Amino acid sequence: MNFIKSFGVHIVTIAVVIILIFTTTSLILNSYTRHGESLTVPDIKGMKISEAINLLTEKKLRYVITDSVYISDKPTLSVVEQNPVSQSKVKEGRIIYLTINANEAPTILMPQLIDISMRQASTILLSAGLKAGKIIYKPDIAQNVVLDMVYKGRSIKAGTKITKGATIDLILGDGLDGSDVPLPDLKGLTMEEASNLISSSSLNMGSVFYQGVIKDTASAKVVKQIPEYTDGKMVRGGQAVDLFIKQE
Repeated sequence: MNFIKSFGVHIVTIAVVIILIFTTTSLILNSYTRHGESLTVPDIKGMKISEAINLLTEKKLRYVITDSVYISDKPTLSVVEQNPVSQSKVKEGRIIYLTINANEAPTILMPQLIDISMRQASTILLSAGLKAGKIIYKPDIAQNVVLDMVYKGRSIKAGTKITKGATIDLILGDGLDGSDVPLPDLKGLTMEEASNLISSSSLNMGSVFYQGVIKDTASAKVVKQIPEYTDGKMVRGGQAVDLFIKQE
């Protein structure tokens, strides 16, 4: 009987010890992993990197800058991407990976565009990270072939260092060698329609004058042009045509 009682006491003691060990281990693990606790990732896109770092530190989150890009219409040294995204639930100490906007645009070498077609030149500009600007026609027998490359009003040579994203104007031959061309009637057209017709007529877009309040240039119409249109009128190829537009 004493043996049975002693055995029962041992069993109860072992059970209590096991429960205590399990409870203590669970408490330690929960404390270590912060079981059930999480943090909400703040939205830091658009913030200056210094502000973003301060906020992440305040939230007990870490950060790593993994990449930089250059976007001209965003503030320099600001966060443009974050991973995990804002409102994600994460543990304390989680690393937030950041992409920031570089302090200045990278430079590239100006590609050679002279003596190639306008279509080829536009493709090369795009692949080089440059923008095609104004198309200017000049009397020359080589129709729609690039005669010169212009940056900020001046000719630029191939191989010159230039800011990525810059706009390059192209001077093209009109294929007429200075011959006269018919002046198109632009009245009633939108500015885009008029611009396309001017280019296809081997003429150049001149100044644009706004009459009244223009809320949407895409829907505004040409009400006057200089030189003025008359039936059968001829002008010199490459001449500039000024437009007067009005919101209807």
